[in-house]
Amino acid sequence: MKNNKTIVIPENPVSRFLFSDTRSGLFWLIIRLYVGFEWLKAGWGKVRSDAWTGENAGTALQGFINGALTKAEGGGDVSGWYASFLENTVLPNAEVFSVMVAYGELLVGLGLILGLLTGIAAFFGALMNVSFLFAGTLSANPLLFILATWLVLAWKVAGWYGLDRWALPKLGTPWTGRKSI
Repeated sequence: MKNNKTIVIPENPVSRFLFSDTRSGLFWLIIRLYVGFEWLKAGWGKVRSDAWTGENAGTALQGFINGALTKAEGGGDVSGWYASFLENTVLPNAEVFSVMVAYGELLVGLGLILGLLTGIAAFFGALMNVSFLFAGTLSANPLLFILATWLVLAWKVAGWYGLDRWALPKLGTPWTGRKSI
């Protein structure tokens, strides 16, 4: 006999506060501004650099990829499958990927600072952090990845002190078909 009863496990108060309560918005504002400023600073430097988006677009990324491939050959911090992806997909298209990285970093930074589509911006920031980590680059990437992941989880309230406060109710959510959260 099939039991059709749905079991709902209640959310704990800390999770509910952090991820669903607009009162946590100030906490997320601080994290959002920090992560956003880091992305904006990195992206702005790349957008203004000839080696990323100008006449020599792709040269900086080629150097980065070649460094990752050297690490992979030496048995370093770069996995074989990722080295293969870099060598066969990114390197031949370094100019396109270079522009995507530069403007992607800039847009993630702006999205987080403005609090506009915060969850989406944080997701793409985390994706770039993971890409840099897979390429064997440590720096601030682990911290930024963790904070971005938390911002993705807090998407409903992380942009409360930002443009999401007005944008999210107008856009709605894809799973409800309604324009309210």
